[in-house]
Amino acid sequence: MKTKTIKKDKVNIITLGCSKNMVDSEVLSGQLIANEIEVVHENAKKDHNIVVVNTCGFIEKAKEESINTILQQVELKRRGKLDKVYVTGCLSERYKNNLEEEIPEVDAYFGTMELPNILKTFDADYKTDLMGERLLYTPPHYAYMKISEGCNRTCAFCAIPLMRGQHVSRTIESLVDEAKRLVDRGVKEVMLIAQELTYYGLDIYKRRELPKLLHALADVKGLEWIRLHYAYPSKFPIEIIDAIKERDNICNYLDMPLQHAANNMLHLMKRQITREEMEDLIGEIRNRMPDICLRTTLIAGFPGETRDDVEELKMFLQKMRFDRVGIFTYSHEEGTSAHNLVDNIPAEEKEERAQEIMEVQQEISLEKNQEKVGKTFKVLIDKKEAGRYLGRTEFDSVEVDNEVIIIQSKKKLPIGEFVNVKITKAYDYDIEGEVVI
Repeated sequence: MKTKTIKKDKVNIITLGCSKNMVDSEVLSGQLIANEIEVVHENAKKDHNIVVVNTCGFIEKAKEESINTILQQVELKRRGKLDKVYVTGCLSERYKNNLEEEIPEVDAYFGTMELPNILKTFDADYKTDLMGERLLYTPPHYAYMKISEGCNRTCAFCAIPLMRGQHVSRTIESLVDEAKRLVDRGVKEVMLIAQELTYYGLDIYKRRELPKLLHALADVKGLEWIRLHYAYPSKFPIEIIDAIKERDNICNYLDMPLQHAANNMLHLMKRQITREEMEDLIGEIRNRMPDICLRTTLIAGFPGETRDDVEELKMFLQKMRFDRVGIFTYSHEEGTSAHNLVDNIPAEEKEERAQEIMEVQQEISLEKNQEKVGKTFKVLIDKKEAGRYLGRTEFDSVEVDNEVIIIQSKKKLPIGEFVNVKITKAYDYDIEGEVVI
């Protein structure tokens, strides 16, 4: 007589949006595994029966991608390919009531801070002793580390505080402990992420303590690169630069989103800083550390932006000569103070302005890359594609920055290891070289 077997659940997590969402998905996976629930990430085999969609709600394009992904999973459920579909993350936090009404086929919606409630759905316990433990979705040699949650800033364009709440720092002790665990698992590089890095510590230590955290992390044996993302320019603690300069394993790299350069735009954006103050800050940073790599992010097409503002931003880029620049087109987000302004620039014009601004940076990027030709850099090997090894210098973060292309190598290069590479050729956004002993 045949006995009926009950198939165990297998959970597939789909992550949309930024690296902070990625960390949230990794933490959820760690909790599910600790509760003996099988979990995979963006499963190509499609042998799972439950899906958790971790959504992004930052700008319109991200929201559209999240909604389309939810609808795709709901359709799979309708066709009997899935048993359950759950939705979490920023979009769910921001529009939960609307989503429940418009896509009722989803089994449950959860906000950004509802991990224990998600686990209850699986009859799983939230294990507090797993703080810092997670299933890494990145290659094993690097990881993102979220040092705080939420944001107290009031930038006019930004909906993050609506979705992530007020700033909450993690303790230095917990972050050092997590870093040690990551190193034990083979991680060589950690990228510190937060909505706002420089605010770190104000809530729990009553002062900005990012420099102290950096020194503590730099003491972790085996941690070879520490990288800083998302530093706010207003009231920037210059001691951060001193910490980078003093510690060899803190990358000479700083990601500082400035958003614009025209003072009237900065005022409307509620950035709490002027162009002149930004130039002074950048000058002070480079005076203390001439070889630092500065990355920034800009917004094109904010309400009221004129052609003169665009020209001023282009001249600012030519003067400041950032190593890396990213650009978004403005997204008119309800709930933000900028939503009260008239979104008066057509989408096509926003895209044209963004392209025009990036053409200025493209030329700067090529010139800066050409300056590297003939020099040798320590390179972390990330992957091998089409017979080429691809890596990064300390001046490049994952996905958003330059790659080092290694065309020929006499020996196999271990992924996740460091090699010395002499640069032989420069492109707009990448450099090419050969391994040297």
